[in-house]
Amino acid sequence: MTHDASYEVNRRHWDERADAHATAPEYRVEQLINDPDAISDVVRFDLPRLGDIAGMRGVHLQCHIGTDTLSLHKRGAHMSGLDMSPRSIAQATDTAAAAGADIDYVLADTYSAPQVLPNGAFDLVYTGIGALCWLPSIDRWANVVATLLKPGGMLFLREGHPMLWALDLVGDELAVRYPYFETPEPIVDDQPGTYVTTDETFTHTVSHSWNHGLGEIITALLARDFEITRLDEHTTIPWKAFSTMVPAAEPGEFTLPAHTERVPMSYTLVARRR
Repeated sequence: MTHDASYEVNRRHWDERADAHATAPEYRVEQLINDPDAISDVVRFDLPRLGDIAGMRGVHLQCHIGTDTLSLHKRGAHMSGLDMSPRSIAQATDTAAAAGADIDYVLADTYSAPQVLPNGAFDLVYTGIGALCWLPSIDRWANVVATLLKPGGMLFLREGHPMLWALDLVGDELAVRYPYFETPEPIVDDQPGTYVTTDETFTHTVSHSWNHGLGEIITALLARDFEITRLDEHTTIPWKAFSTMVPAAEPGEFTLPAHTERVPMSYTLVARRR
């Protein structure tokens, strides 16, 4: 199967879910619009690591419906957002307009970002939860990030841990079922629902994804002269990745019901382009 075919499968998958996500309670879109101080739980989780971004020119790659993008805007960054899903971009644009936020949204796939965004112009490239798994090549992704950032610019990445993506729940136990490392062929999944609360019924249930090992991600960045300034592994993840997970202390985060020290659920990586 070609990557172009996988791209179309995933575009249809996300187009169909964008409207449902925009009305789901987990995304809190109305609160983000109406409360100037409200930010997404994903961005709030990482505020101590993110630091002061006021005045930075930032781009959020794979921004989906823009709740994290809007939250970064509220922290003072001049934000752009990019996503391959027309419905996601439409929802993000509507949300920004309703909130009175000046955010520039661009419809494009991540690998095409250097063709539609100014190169070497950004102080911040932000990538949030559940994004990298939709890209077949982490090396190509790292090249995009390096192309967009100014010298000295910051990459900020919060993502599901590749160990998490390799696990599956078998009975009451977690087992390694999927690849940890990047593979040429995608992992094909067929799930009828989505990760938020909704009554919607979906027809595009198949998705194609790829895992990328932590070493592969770091090596791809180091090869482009990035300096890794922070890498934190977390015992929590901002969605219920397995049915046995329970709410964590942090708002919007979930964790294993026991033995949380055994496996990481997510990580935050910060890097600077030299």
